Amino acid sequence: MSPRLAAANALVSVMAGKASLGTSLPAQLQHVNERDQGLTQELAFGTARWFQRLDGLATALLEKPLKAADRDLHALLLVGLYQLLFTRIPAHAAIDETVSSAKTLKKPWAKGMLNAVLRRAQREHAQQFAALERDPTIRLSHPRWLQKRLKQAWPDHWEAICTANNAYPPMTLRVNPARTTVDAYMQQLQAAGIAARATPFSDQGITLEQSCDVQQLPGFAGGEVSVQDEAAQLAAPLLELKPGQRVLDACCAPGGKTCQILERAPSLTELIALDLEPRRLQRVRENLQRLGLTATLKAADARELAAWWDGTPFQRILLDAPCSATGVIRRHPDIKLTRQAEDIPTLAALQGELLDALWQTLEVGGILVYATCSVLPEENSDTITAFLDRQSGARELPIEGAYGLPQTHGRQLLPQEGGHDGFYLAKLVKISASPAGSGYTAQDKGTSAP
Repeated sequence: MSPRLAAANALVSVMAGKASLGTSLPAQLQHVNERDQGLTQELAFGTARWFQRLDGLATALLEKPLKAADRDLHALLLVGLYQLLFTRIPAHAAIDETVSSAKTLKKPWAKGMLNAVLRRAQREHAQQFAALERDPTIRLSHPRWLQKRLKQAWPDHWEAICTANNAYPPMTLRVNPARTTVDAYMQQLQAAGIAARATPFSDQGITLEQSCDVQQLPGFAGGEVSVQDEAAQLAAPLLELKPGQRVLDACCAPGGKTCQILERAPSLTELIALDLEPRRLQRVRENLQRLGLTATLKAADARELAAWWDGTPFQRILLDAPCSATGVIRRHPDIKLTRQAEDIPTLAALQGELLDALWQTLEVGGILVYATCSVLPEENSDTITAFLDRQSGARELPIEGAYGLPQTHGRQLLPQEGGHDGFYLAKLVKISASPAGSGYTAQDKGTSAP
């Protein structure tokens, strides 16, 4: 299968709201020559990254809209436009290969349409965009609902957030302090000809000037470093880890923070790594094995305490809650297609339920760190505000450090070009047992729980 058609096929499910690229693309890659798999991924992710911009141009150039039954042609057309406008693929190759894929779709009648639209785009895209870019949805390539939310929440930053979301993310490493130091590993990278710089906020972080295969990294197989964004590295230090503690990492997959906790505090009594899906725990297990670390892995819904909690309280809890992932769009650009406005209240309800359930497992004097990779206040500072209103035994602790923007509660990091992802952190301490009957209710967020 051609990489163009494979990318288009993967996008069809995403455009229909039935899958993410993470689930649809691997099946398509099995039908592509190994040498073309990198191109296939670039075409799929790049088209998703610039979907609103490409779709706006396609709509302007098409004589009439494509039917729902022709979503495969729609996806193929956008892949063709992406090649023309955002890659170094020669225009004749981009057009010819895209047009020829219509025959494979058993829609030879569409070859003429694809050829005409792509050649018009080659000639007229600058002129067309001059008019189309009056709409910020097209100019910044974000869905209208999300752009409105960002503008409302971050009036001084929303365009910078969109721009950062459209940029390629950097590759950042987390140095394992049990094996080496940042300075020593920087020297190893220099000796290997890999340019890098220490991160400004994480004491374990190194950002590479250019991404590379992890197998090229010195000591990767031996557990000296892991790949983890700098913002995500800031959660574990807030736990104030000490020997002998019992720690819970809730919603732990793929295990980056699980491993970091154990790297920073190897003498814990126990670390329980909890996730809803057993298959996701396999990735956690693989990361632990590479680093030579041990944790207790459990698959269960964190809200259902009877299914996984033995009644022994935790001194520390990290809740990396399920969220809209609007802070990591640059890593998962298909979020622009799969996430909808109505998802946000549902996610906020789930976050409130998780907080209330896990709070019961925390001992008095214990610390809970709440984290998301969202930039929407409804999932972050608003969620913590509502939780503190419900739980009289909870208090917020200050977060020291120069990163992010202080909020009513917690601290928000916005995605930075060449720097960290979007991320939210709040630090809470349990000063007394919660009163009986307290807990999340639908009225707290104006919606029913999922």
